[in-house]
Amino acid sequence: MTDASLPADPAADTAPESPDYDAMTRDIADVPAVEVITTVAVHLLSAAAVNLGLDKPDSEHKDLDEARKLITALAGLVTASATEISSFHAAPLRDGLKSLQLAFREASIVPDEPGQGPGEKFTGPVFG
Repeated sequence: MTDASLPADPAADTAPESPDYDAMTRDIADVPAVEVITTVAVHLLSAAAVNLGLDKPDSEHKDLDEARKLITALAGLVTASATEISSFHAAPLRDGLKSLQLAFREASIVPDEPGQGPGEKFTGPVFG
């Protein structure tokens, strides 16, 4: 069999061009700090909610140990950045954090002492 008789490589003709990452992303230097902070906070809020099983009834993703870590990280971020991002942005994040802390307390079989729950070293004790 000669090279001319071999079938052409169909993948070679249909290979996609390399994506233009410069066109797809913003330069990180152009993103305001408040946007970065709130985006990270929302990701932490969402991940903690899923790990608390709040995404749907009988969630198979419930993991209180992971939720504790995420809530604590969120509490540290929100507490440290509150004065930098203004009350307009910090207030809803604090509300979401408190809701997660209360949901964690409710989901725990053995509740933490006041002030010992996830993130409470940053926020102080959380009561319903």
